Amino acid sequence: MADRSAIEWTEATWNPVTGCDEVSPGCDNCYAKTFAERWRGTPGHYFEQGFDIQLRPDKLNLPLTWRRPRKVFVNSMSDLFHDQVPDAFIAEVFSVMARTPQHTYQLLTKRHGRMRSLLSRPSFRDKLAHRGSGWPLPNVWLGVSVEDQKRAELRVPALLNTPAAVRWLSCEPLLSPVHLMPWLNGGVGTVAPADLDWVVVGGESGIKARPMHRDWARSLRDECSAAGVAFFFKQWGGRNPKSGGRELDGRTWDEMPDACTSELLAG
Repeated sequence: MADRSAIEWTEATWNPVTGCDEVSPGCDNCYAKTFAERWRGTPGHYFEQGFDIQLRPDKLNLPLTWRRPRKVFVNSMSDLFHDQVPDAFIAEVFSVMARTPQHTYQLLTKRHGRMRSLLSRPSFRDKLAHRGSGWPLPNVWLGVSVEDQKRAELRVPALLNTPAAVRWLSCEPLLSPVHLMPWLNGGVGTVAPADLDWVVVGGESGIKARPMHRDWARSLRDECSAAGVAFFFKQWGGRNPKSGGRELDGRTWDEMPDACTSELLAG
């Protein structure tokens, strides 16, 4: 819920919802849950209810107060498509994003099925308070978390069938090898446009961090390079996010999708 963020691939965070629960192995050591649960039961604290799902309507209009355009990670402390978040509230979030085309919004979910179903409905689009920007909203990037091959095979096809201006993956924490070639440029040996626009890779951090093998990161980088898909290496992970640094084979990888050619993202 900040005008600035330490997350390397974004500039600000916006949390109109907080709280979540675990759906796959990537959730096991969730940093957001660990932080929020520290305050459970503390009278008057923002996270008095711990990591229970809470709508934060008082935060809905926060992006309207930001005059400088920026990249905004939506719900760093939750999942917008959690089943306890009403359709109408999700529509309010999308309405704010439609009203602020100067910002670029980065959404990430593990609830791929609900995202695809909801955003594909004409009735959902009709609920938006501001529809001048068209559909899908050009300033909204939709992504799914992919920590292993099983989750890739579940979530990537759903993402590709969801209306989106930019589609991306967060392979963090990367827990085992993941191969994306079936969804990059239509597969090996084709020249069709890429189905995915951006892949972010990172290792887990925290006292229980599970290690990421270097070859897993290299493989994803090489697949993205061959397909012309932007690749961003966030961190190796470890006890804290900075423990292992950010270099992969002697350099940092900070590529962004072609949508970043706007004045907002080129600076």
